[in-house]
Amino acid sequence: MPIPGAGYVLGNQSVLPEITRFIKSLDPDVVGLIEVDTGSIRSRKVNQAEKIAADLGMNTSYETKYGEKSLNQILPIVRKQGNAFMAAPRVHGEKFHYFDTGIKRLIIELEMDDYAVFLVHLSLKYRHRHLQLRRLYDLIQETSKPVVVAGDFNTFWGENEIYLFMKAAGLTSANIESLPTYPSRAPRKELDFILYQDGIQVTGFDVPDVKLSDHLPLVCDFELA
Repeated sequence: MPIPGAGYVLGNQSVLPEITRFIKSLDPDVVGLIEVDTGSIRSRKVNQAEKIAADLGMNTSYETKYGEKSLNQILPIVRKQGNAFMAAPRVHGEKFHYFDTGIKRLIIELEMDDYAVFLVHLSLKYRHRHLQLRRLYDLIQETSKPVVVAGDFNTFWGENEIYLFMKAAGLTSANIESLPTYPSRAPRKELDFILYQDGIQVTGFDVPDVKLSDHLPLVCDFELA
């Protein structure tokens, strides 16, 4: 865009159909979307989570990523930024949790028949991230089913930064090669993860070179052991 910041306000209307086509080509059971627009002027009042889900015939659950008392709730565009799940199987229930610290506080918990998925977007601040990981650990401990945790962890030092959290929660990264995911135009950092517990067996993992966002997507196939 010729004017700095114009892309943030105006958006790119051609990207949403391309994202939908990409997701459809994968025929996924569960999709997690980070920083989806739920109806601001940038998306021309289109709720992107609902639009993609409707086009793919999937269920969706979404919520703004900021806490109820956050000042971001009154800011244009920003207040419509959220995270979303889409699911092909029947969803038994979704829960919205919020971290006590950081700006991006939303945790979405999606309960399936035999496992649960947490979708997160952790803080940019190192101290806040570790306080958020403590809260996330407690939520995982309260879950009786095998757990998958996915999202943007903002870990500027990659897996090393969440090593102790993963060990404590019994989590393993599906990205065994530590492939970088950000920025999509020339990936250098591993910010995004799909982590899983015992009881889940990963049968395939990929970071496709799809530059429809500033982060590359993660694709994971798994079975219940």
